[in-house]
Parts: sequence; C-alpha cells; structure tokens
Amino acid sequence: MASYDAYGTPTKPDTNCRTCTDFKSWSKQQRHIFQKATDKDAAKAGGDGGAKDTNMPREDCPLDKSRLGQSTWGLLHTMAAFYSDNPTDNQKKDVKTFFDVLSRLYPCEYCAQDFRKDLRENPVQVNSQKDFSQWLCQFHNRVNVKLGKPEFDCSKVNERWRDGWLDGSCD
Repeated sequence: MASYDAYGTPTKPDTNCRTCTDFKSWSKQQRHIFQKATDKDAAKAGGDGGAKDTNMPREDCPLDKSRLGQSTWGLLHTMAAFYSDNPTDNQKKDVKTFFDVLSRLYPCEYCAQDFRKDLRENPVQVNSQKDFSQWLCQFHNRVNVKLGKPEFDCSKVNERWRDGWLDGSCD
C-alpha cells in the first residue's frame, strides 16, 4: 500500500531512512547490509571479510531520528522560552504558521503525520510565553508517553529552557 506525504506526493518506503529510524536500529541494518556485501567479496577473494563494529555515530554524520528529535525539541522549547509575554498578532500568526509548515516538512514522515494529527487535536497556544511554553511541554509529554519515555514536570519548563536550574548548575 502506497503512503503519501503532507502534499499528497507518494513517499518512498522507510526501510532505509536514517531520519526515520533511531541510530542503533539503522546502524544494525547498515552493518547487516555491509556484512553481506563484505562476506561476498571475501568469499571471492578467500579472506575473512571482518568489518569493524562500532555503535557510536560520528558527530558529523546526518541526524538519525533520535538526534533529529532531540535537536528539534531543543529549538522548539527555546523558541517558546523566549517568546513574548504579550505577543503581537503577527508574532502569534508567525508561530502558528511555523508549526503548520514544520508539521508538513519534518523529515520523518511518520513523525510529521503524528505531529499534524496532534496539532489538529491540540492547536498551538500563542497568547503568551507561559501559554506557549506550557502547550509545548504538554505536547512533548504526549510524544514521550507514545515513546515510553518519562513525562517532564511542566511547572519547571522555564527553569529548564530559559532561566537555568535553581541549583546554579547551568551558570
């Protein structure tokens, strides 16, 4: 069955999409493919074909789903943390547009579809910094629940993303 992106364009299968797969799974898949090719070449040449196994990605590699998500959440929470307490109508419109566009262009199509669904059910709240930060924290927690991750205490969202921890560990 064919799948389509936010624009109705047919999408490629996710079987080899680094952006749609966490690094560990993608790396295992790639090692398996590489090992098959290496074993074939080694059999032809009469060697052992042993490839080095490494589980740590280089820092200058394309982002996998996990690193893409972490980076995206960091950007979004930082945007919300520094959003105006009294935003103009244009600022409100810009944030809504930003989230709409991001939900259509996000590189992981499965994540993007889920993002769009959540935005329809829980529209972005942009009337103040507090509203936006709390909305985003709750949105992030809904994703965390789906992924089996712990929820964040949204009463600490500005401490985490704007002011720094009260113990001074961010100073």
